This record gives sequence, structure tokens and C-alpha cells, in this order.
Amino acid sequence: MSTDGGLQVGIVVFDDADELDVVGPFEVFTAWSERSDLRPSVDTFSSTGDGVRLSGGLRMLPSRSADDVGPLHLLVHPGGWGTRALLDDPDHLEWLRAVRRQTPVLASVCTGALVLAAAGLLGGRPVTTHHDHYDELARIDPSTVVDTEARFVDDGDVVTSAGVSAGIDMALHLVERLDSSTAAAAVRHALQYDHGSPA
Repeated sequence: MSTDGGLQVGIVVFDDADELDVVGPFEVFTAWSERSDLRPSVDTFSSTGDGVRLSGGLRMLPSRSADDVGPLHLLVHPGGWGTRALLDDPDHLEWLRAVRRQTPVLASVCTGALVLAAAGLLGGRPVTTHHDHYDELARIDPSTVVDTEARFVDDGDVVTSAGVSAGIDMALHLVERLDSSTAAAAVRHALQYDHGSPA
């Protein structure tokens, strides 16, 4: 990560992550970086730094490895079929717990919330995920309060979004929260994103 003291945004990537779960928020945050006086640094990373194959076949070479990621202000965990393996991956779950202890805001897109729940990070919180996985999220952690209506749920230090494209709405919301409504509007305009949900 950059060491310029600015906001640090990291998006973890893995095999079979959903493409839009990754690139939707990435596009929002990089557009923000180009337009904001805060100049946030936005990086993708995989566990080893090696390339990954996303769920639709898109191959991606991340910026760095998890070991090379310094302190983050915001970590985004995407969803996709690759979350299936991560639900039972003790190394990934322990890594998430460790990162959570030093990261002010943790966010998930789609079924990324299932992994956060499996790591014990969503206990007692209002959350959301892809509409096909509400019941599964509730099974993983019955103490969660699953919102079946919201595009995203902001619970302060943990923010979860519904499926796939909802990650864009969540990312725009986070730009507004971390910067300003003006910054979020500028990003929305630049991306020509006219979804009806609030930024």
C-alpha cells in the first residue's frame, strides 16, 4: 500500500470471485481517487499476490499479496462461487479476523457476507447479502439480522451489500460517507451511473 498517509482501500480477490463484485467497487473507488483531495489509494490483492481467475473466466493480476498490504482504512470482500471454499478455509478466516482488528471499516459484496459471518465478524448485526443466500447467511450466524429489502446495510464499522451490482451502490455510499456527497455525485456522474438507489 501507499505510505503517503492517505486513505487506504483494499479489495481482496480470489479464484471464482464474481467479476462485478470486484470491478464495480474498484471502478467507483478509483474514480473517487482521481477526483478527491483525499487521494485515496486503491489496491487489489490476493493471498499470495498471484493472478486469479474470476467466476466468468476473467483473469486478473492483483497489485500485491496479502502479506504486502499495510494498514487499511477500508477492506472490501467480494462474493461469488469462490466464497464456497473460503467458508471452510481456516487460514483465510483467521486472516480476516486479524485484518478486522486493525481496519476501521470492513465491507462485503454479495456472498462475501457469508465469509465474514463464518469468521465470526457479523454477530448480532443487521446485514444483507445476495437474495438467494439470506437463509444460508442466517444458518451460518443465526444472531445476524438479515435485511431482505436493502441494497446495502451500513452498521458503522461493517457495511454489507446485496448481490452483485449492489456493490456499486455500497461503494458510492462509502465515498459519500468517507468524503462527501459532492464527491459521490462527481463519481456517479463520471461513471454515468443512474441507478435509483441513493449514493
